[in-house]
Amino acid sequence: MDTEKDDTENILDVQGAQMKKLHDIVLQSIKDQDVLLSNLLHPPAEKSTTGQRISDQVAKFGGSWTFIITFSVILIAWIAYNSVVPASAQFDPFPFILMNLVLSSVAALQAPIIMMSQNRQEEKDRINAENDYMVNLKAELEVRSLHQKVDLLLEEQIKTLFEIQAKQVEMLKKLDEKIDLVLTK
Repeated sequence: MDTEKDDTENILDVQGAQMKKLHDIVLQSIKDQDVLLSNLLHPPAEKSTTGQRISDQVAKFGGSWTFIITFSVILIAWIAYNSVVPASAQFDPFPFILMNLVLSSVAALQAPIIMMSQNRQEEKDRINAENDYMVNLKAELEVRSLHQKVDLLLEEQIKTLFEIQAKQVEMLKKLDEKIDLVLTK
C-alpha cells in the first residue's frame, strides 16, 4: 500500500514540476516583453542642433493654416493699401514688384529650410521603420521559441503520461492479483 502511495506522490510531484517549468517560461516571456515595451515607450532623447530645431519650427509654421492665413492677410493688406492710397503714399505701386521680390525671397529661404526638416523627418521615419522591423523580428523569434518550448513541454507530458499509465497498469495488476487471492481463499 505504501508503494502505491509513493507512486501517486511521485506522479503528482512530476506534474507539479512540469507546471512550475511552464509557469517560469511564461513569466520570463512576460519580463522580456516588458523590457521591449519600456524601450519603445521611452525612446532615448534626440539631440538636435539649434539650426535643426529652427528648421523644424519653420517647417512646422510654414506648413500650417496659421501661416497661410497670416500670409494671405498680409498680401491682401499690401495690395489693398497700395491700390487705395494716393500714388504719392504708395510704397509699391501696381505691378507690385517689391511684393514679388519679398515673395520670391520668402520662397527661396523657406524651401531649403523645409527640405532640411523633411530630410531629418525622413531619417526619423527610417529609424522608426528599422525599429518596427526589429520588433517584428523579435516577436517572430519569440513565437518560434515559445513553440519549441511548448513542444518540449508536450513531449515531457506525454512521457510522463506514459510513465503514469505504466504505473497505473502495474498498480491494477497488483490489485487484480490481490482480488484474485481474496477470491480464491
